[in-house]
Amino acid sequence: MTQRPPDADARRAASPVLVYPDGSLSPPPMHLYARAAATARPVSEVIVPPRDAAAIEVPAGSILRLGCPEGPQVGDLNLFARGGLCERFFSGKTRALHGTHVSTGDRLWSCFPYLRPMATIIADSLDWYGIDADGASVHDVIGTRCDPYTQHLLSGEDYDRCCHSNLTRALATHAGLSLAEAERHVHDVLNVFMCTGFTRNTGRYFMKASPVRAGDHLDLFAEIDLLAVMSACPGGDCGAGHSSDRAACYPLSMTVLQPEPGVLSGWESPPRNGYAGGHGA
Repeated sequence: MTQRPPDADARRAASPVLVYPDGSLSPPPMHLYARAAATARPVSEVIVPPRDAAAIEVPAGSILRLGCPEGPQVGDLNLFARGGLCERFFSGKTRALHGTHVSTGDRLWSCFPYLRPMATIIADSLDWYGIDADGASVHDVIGTRCDPYTQHLLSGEDYDRCCHSNLTRALATHAGLSLAEAERHVHDVLNVFMCTGFTRNTGRYFMKASPVRAGDHLDLFAEIDLLAVMSACPGGDCGAGHSSDRAACYPLSMTVLQPEPGVLSGWESPPRNGYAGGHGA
């Protein structure tokens, strides 16, 4: 280890500064979304089988309910602008704007050059969990998704039911793409229901058994027309491991709820980011 400098304590005593201070973002109209949710009725649903993935289209102004219908299970969610796979969920910027874990009132942002809210979380049945004694919370935007490449790197084995592969298959089927074409669009996820954090002594990413139970749900208000693709992770509740057939796994559900006509009067989808795109050239 490098020799400790004489002013080490002073250097470490610098005060933290929030990169994006509270109040930097315009707050979403949660009262409007609450009115919409109160009138919303289900219009379509898909069940995501254990160790597999499924896709569903979500019109702007509707609500996507991500549900746990049977037993403790986490999911890996990809979001795309419907009809334009180049605009997709940007977990890194969502993390920078809102934190390592997201809940009610937080938004899921799209990638550059679009950078606009794709969805707003309007209900979270696990919001009571908060941050536990280990520093863990639920619905993280820090994990990338379990994948067959890391699995092979660490074990030398091929495993095709990782969330990355599940998402690839489901997107390929829904969009009429080859697996190679679809894989290029699969991206870092919202880990729905997953309970994670960083160890305090080493800063290592960890997971623990999710607190999710049958009946829990996370509701997203679709700010734009969306294509949602979700994998039911082969780790089940991720309390012991992932990327294997050993964990008990359960299905997940994706339900589209449509508010009554007129309840969203005056609301419009957000435009793509207004930056002119000069990049200093």
